[in-house]
Amino acid sequence: MDSLNGPIGILLVDDHPALRFGLRKLIESEPGMQVVGEAADGLEVARLVHELRPDIILLDLALRQRPGLDVLRDLATAGAPARTIILTAAIEKGEIAQALQLGARGIVLKEAATELIIESIRTVMKGQYWVGREKVSEVVQILHRFLPRAGLKSSRQNFGLTPREMEVVTAIVAGYSNREIAQRLSLSMQTVKHHITNIFDKLGVSNRMELTLFAVSHHLIDEF
Repeated sequence: MDSLNGPIGILLVDDHPALRFGLRKLIESEPGMQVVGEAADGLEVARLVHELRPDIILLDLALRQRPGLDVLRDLATAGAPARTIILTAAIEKGEIAQALQLGARGIVLKEAATELIIESIRTVMKGQYWVGREKVSEVVQILHRFLPRAGLKSSRQNFGLTPREMEVVTAIVAGYSNREIAQRLSLSMQTVKHHITNIFDKLGVSNRMELTLFAVSHHLIDEF
């Protein structure tokens, strides 16, 4: 769907009919949102994404047929434009790292308050990430621990980043805001924004979470 000209189109993927029914009622009570389809297992997802062109996929992690992480891998391979939010009863920290690496834009526990599910959808549609109750620093620690490294520290690349840009990357991954980075590095806000634009262009990322994933998996920064 083209959400610029209509409601946010959402595909529900869960093997519990009662949960899908409840989610549909919740979502369709919200202005600007519409459930465009449902799937009871992971085998149907690729076809439905192609046919229905949803903006958001709400995907159960523990599907009996074709587990959620495998579905994410399929969507990443197919280059599906829809943004996926994992909806799960429980998730291990290693699975958070895998899900983010495979392209998930959000992770929400099924026990979360209904308003948080709606908020996660709106947040992800804005191009941001939603990782439940985890703080940025906690997410970074999870990524450090569980994401595979692209190379050894002794041979790590800087991908054309200047020493100052590397300092900005480290500060962003540590969870500092632009204003805090400016204060810590004695820079103007405009200069910080300029550095961030250059960093995003050089690394081929478009937001802070993508930068964090890239920096951790390629060992751009030291452990902290």
